[in-house]
Amino acid sequence: MQRAVRAFSVHGNTLKNAILHRIRVVNPVMRPVMFSRSLTSASMEEHGFESTTISDVLKAKGKGADGSWLWCTTDDSVYDAVKSMTQHNVGALVVVKPGEQKSIAGIITERGNYLRKIIVHGRSSKSTKVGDIMTEENKLITVTPETKVLQAMQLMTENRIRHIPVINEKEMVGMVSIGDVVRAVVSEHRAELDRLNAYIQGGY
Repeated sequence: MQRAVRAFSVHGNTLKNAILHRIRVVNPVMRPVMFSRSLTSASMEEHGFESTTISDVLKAKGKGADGSWLWCTTDDSVYDAVKSMTQHNVGALVVVKPGEQKSIAGIITERGNYLRKIIVHGRSSKSTKVGDIMTEENKLITVTPETKVLQAMQLMTENRIRHIPVINEKEMVGMVSIGDVVRAVVSEHRAELDRLNAYIQGGY
């Protein structure tokens, strides 16, 4: 998945630049027509690519669709946490302190925490507390609702993480996965290429 994300980013930008280059090197006779239009290639670059935010992704998914409202406490057993992930078909849970549901204490993931800290080391998931293996809040990599989707993708690929909490003024407002981010970028690139194609055809 990480390799696919990096490849998509590279080829997506290559395709975009190729189309923009074609716009800029059109026959000089056609240039007055091109630049007489209210929408220029520069403005298209500014308002098209990299415009989608994490807030847009959360709104498109709807509340609860991303599993961000599923949580466990630091005192829960790892077994119960993993059971909840399986039942709800999610790969991560928000961890809170008992009685403090609005304040995030950390995150537990199926791959990063359970597999690496329980399975690999032969520990018992029923006797181990979530708080003992979770990624603590001060070590979490997070984004805000205003973070651009491409920035979130870069954070996730560089740090090799599949889930990233969305924090707004120290409160958890959602969670996005690498799949959510990739789908958003694919949709954004597709829409931008459609606009560029329409712009080229209109200019000619």
